[in-house]
Amino acid sequence: MKVRTTELVESLRHSVPYINSHHGKTFVILLTGTTINSHNYANIINDIGLLHSLGIQLVIVYGARNQIDEALKANHISPVYHKNIRISNQSTLTVVKQVAGLLQLDITARLSMCLNNTPLQGAHLNVVSGNFIIGQPLGVDEGIDYCHTGKVRRVNVQAMREQLAQRAIVLLGPIAASVTGENFNLCSEDIAAEVAIQLKADKLISFCAEQGALDEAGHVITDLYPSDAQQYINYKLAHNLPLSSEARFLHAAAEVCQHGVKRCHLISYQIDGSLLQELFSRDGIGTQVAMAHSEQFRSATIDDIGGILALIRPMEQQGILVRRSREQLEIEIAQFIVIERDNMTIGCAALYPFNEERMGEMACVAIHPNYRRSSRGDILLQKIISQAKKLGLEQLFVLTTRSIHWFQERGFVPANIDDLPMKKKVLYNYQRNSKILILDITDWR
Repeated sequence: MKVRTTELVESLRHSVPYINSHHGKTFVILLTGTTINSHNYANIINDIGLLHSLGIQLVIVYGARNQIDEALKANHISPVYHKNIRISNQSTLTVVKQVAGLLQLDITARLSMCLNNTPLQGAHLNVVSGNFIIGQPLGVDEGIDYCHTGKVRRVNVQAMREQLAQRAIVLLGPIAASVTGENFNLCSEDIAAEVAIQLKADKLISFCAEQGALDEAGHVITDLYPSDAQQYINYKLAHNLPLSSEARFLHAAAEVCQHGVKRCHLISYQIDGSLLQELFSRDGIGTQVAMAHSEQFRSATIDDIGGILALIRPMEQQGILVRRSREQLEIEIAQFIVIERDNMTIGCAALYPFNEERMGEMACVAIHPNYRRSSRGDILLQKIISQAKKLGLEQLFVLTTRSIHWFQERGFVPANIDDLPMKKKVLYNYQRNSKILILDITDWR
């Protein structure tokens, strides 16, 4: 009797590489005030506890903008801003300290919960807060005194690392003491960014209302370079749009990536499990900011043999591709380019040049089933054409049994066996009866 593989089993199998790669790494997680107010907040805390149980070192930075605004309103204090930065006079600072203190106690209590029948059952997490951040006044700008609003002066990295090494979760709020014994109200995004940089963290993570940063059409932007993130913010500023928490985070993400933090993630606080989906699945669920995207097009090496075989074997069994042995692939590996996503080969194609006729064959084109509804095939075609032109080739041909229309839609025209290079003509498999299509690439841009 054949037992069907369950979705749980498949999910675990796909998660294991990420569990292994994240173990021992340092993540800085920013909990904004809106995240803390959300209906999904308890689940996020539970998922943070799960990350800790998987051996990930965690620093949690919490913000309190919403809670501070509510408290100021309750105390009949009007908030004052200059350049989107809160001015913290003495009465405002008193409220900020009260709000930040209450939130620190609440987050600590939630992370300390280890009752039976709860996700943190038996976890016994050690949460540590302290003067890890030293602040200094922001000062005066255009004649406006920011009073007790400050910025990061120094991060006590050694003390923080000692706590992380002892398996503690470090919890940081928006209030920082100064060398003069004063307290300052700091921007939580600035704290998270500076801590990530100084700790040389592997990831900086934050939450927003949407599934991530959205484009003008309202679609999630899955990958951003730091420069793209800055352009996103500049667009908002140019159109006098308010800098939301996600815009402030993207600004911080752009900075930390340029200082060595590998990846930053912006995900929804409304979707249950978004933190786990982003970190333990290949495609994630939100917006990632990184110096290098998670998906790369590159020339294949001998180490890619296994990945290419895993990709093309099912298509060979269906008769879509001509079967290639491992030995043949090893000999021809220099002809291949691959698409790699988080160490998995999701696409490949090969170029075989016939220099005498100035023609090249595009062969072994394969895209993983999960990624076929995309432009990856077009990008592979562009890469192959670019390589062919560098070799001085003028035409590209394909032999295909199933993808005839796909190639025709991209400019390939039907041809005959006599149009093939002599060496390829001799090897043509009449039993397979592949259709021949040719593309003139001399004027291709």
